[in-house]
Amino acid sequence: MKSRKLKHTRRRATILTAAATSAVAGVALLPNWNAGASTAAEPQVDAKTKAAFQSLADAVFTDRTNALVDQPRHGGKKALAGRFSGKVELSSGIGRTEDAARKQLDDRRNRLASNGEKYSAGSTKVTLDRTQVKGRTAVVVVTENTTLTYAKVTGGEPGTTGFQAHHELTFRADKQGTWKVTKIRETGDGYLAVNQLAQPKTTTVAAKTTTTTPAAPRAAITKRPTAVPKKLTGGEYDYQAMAAYAEKYWTNYNPAYPNFNGAGAGGDCTNFVSQALKAGGWKHVPGYVYDYTRWFGTADIQSHSFVGVNEWSWFAQNSKRTTSLANVYQMDVGDVLQVDFNKDGSKDHTMIVTSRRNGVPYLTYHSTNTLRRSVTSIISSYPNAAYYAYRT
Repeated sequence: MKSRKLKHTRRRATILTAAATSAVAGVALLPNWNAGASTAAEPQVDAKTKAAFQSLADAVFTDRTNALVDQPRHGGKKALAGRFSGKVELSSGIGRTEDAARKQLDDRRNRLASNGEKYSAGSTKVTLDRTQVKGRTAVVVVTENTTLTYAKVTGGEPGTTGFQAHHELTFRADKQGTWKVTKIRETGDGYLAVNQLAQPKTTTVAAKTTTTTPAAPRAAITKRPTAVPKKLTGGEYDYQAMAAYAEKYWTNYNPAYPNFNGAGAGGDCTNFVSQALKAGGWKHVPGYVYDYTRWFGTADIQSHSFVGVNEWSWFAQNSKRTTSLANVYQMDVGDVLQVDFNKDGSKDHTMIVTSRRNGVPYLTYHSTNTLRRSVTSIISSYPNAAYYAYRT
């Protein structure tokens, strides 16, 4: 989640069955190509073709989501996306890639189950944002909105978790006019979608070690140690207000602050957490934007510590507004979790706890926009990362 200003620290998501209702429409709307022609001229991408592009994208990401749901899924049947044939379909290479992706997500589902977490249902909807066509290449940008229902393993889980992610699919038309997906990539600054596989891109740089940039101790990820609960309201900070703010703006961004998502913007994860902390009582500490002992954020100006992952950590420790927790499962509502995915000493992502159920913290965050994802799920997806837990 790097920014342009802080590159060294900011890191910043026709034969289908009734179960694939969202994908059926696109197959029925395939363009009417000239059957038997050995070579199509320049294939036209009309509204029907765009609908087929959207339907295939919906099937791809629905398949990924289904791999996480705790119910028999394969049963010898092809995946939804694999059933597309004719004039819009997967290329053989992408077909193999998605097969491997679903197997990895099956493994992730099993790891989650071994840690006491299951999903009883999943729903994915893909919307088409734009299509750019040049000759025989079409670049299709889509938004995925996915909701997973927590199975009641312990009985105390939240109802659902959800996220919003952005993707780009490249289609190429062959000589017969068949459009095939040749590339799928995540866009924006997020990389923490529940059903996403790509490892995050990080920059290998050493964290600063001056007196104003203290190193936080890592938190263990062993299961559910004894934790001291916080008093959520009535004290210096209102932690329920922090959680309420985060759950209100997890996908509908507050227009009172800048949005740092998007190409080159750096990622919005820490900016979002700072807003939630401010809503719960954290006060501004004015000063120069690059002074890591200062902290402030408005529509017009933000300190580096308000929007930067590592800078926030440095401010939090310098100001004594946080204390480090020995284990991620000790976090309570309003506490903050940061992750260094490749253990290079520079943190990559910031999240805030908005619920705690039966000893499990649930996190909400931007980049990728996500609501109430369990710390168990994050650890199961990134078991080799370094974690930093802060009591606020």
